[in-house]
Amino acid sequence: MASKFTELAIDCAEPEALARFWCAVLDYDVLGVEDEGAFVAIGPATAAEDENRAGPVPPALTFSRVPEGKSIKNRLHIDVNPTDRDQADEVRRLVELGARRTDNGQSEFSWVVMADPEDNEFCVLSTRRP
Repeated sequence: MASKFTELAIDCAEPEALARFWCAVLDYDVLGVEDEGAFVAIGPATAAEDENRAGPVPPALTFSRVPEGKSIKNRLHIDVNPTDRDQADEVRRLVELGARRTDNGQSEFSWVVMADPEDNEFCVLSTRRP
C-alpha cells in the first residue's frame, strides 16, 4: 500500500482564527489545540472513523504559529468545490467569512482565485462535486 494524504500543514500568525475560517469553509471541526493555541488541527467530524480506513480520507488541516509573515505566492494551495450552491454564491459566502478575491491575471479561467484572512491563496472551482 502507498502512503495516504492525511493532512496539510499551514504556517500562520493566528492558528485559532485561521482554523475557525477554514472550519466554516469546509464544514470541519476542531480536532485538537496544543501549545496554548500555537497549533490547531481541524478535520471532518468523521476523522476518527476515517483514521484506519484503507482508501482515501478527507485530509485534516493543521495550523502552526510561526514568527515570519507570508512573503511570496503560495507554491501549494487548496482548491474548493461548492457542493450545494453555484460558484458565485460560494464566492459571496467566502467573502462574508473573511476571504477576498485576488487578481492574479487568471480571470480567463473557470476558477476564482481568493485569499484567506492571512493571504494564503486558494481557488473556488466552478464544478459541483459532492
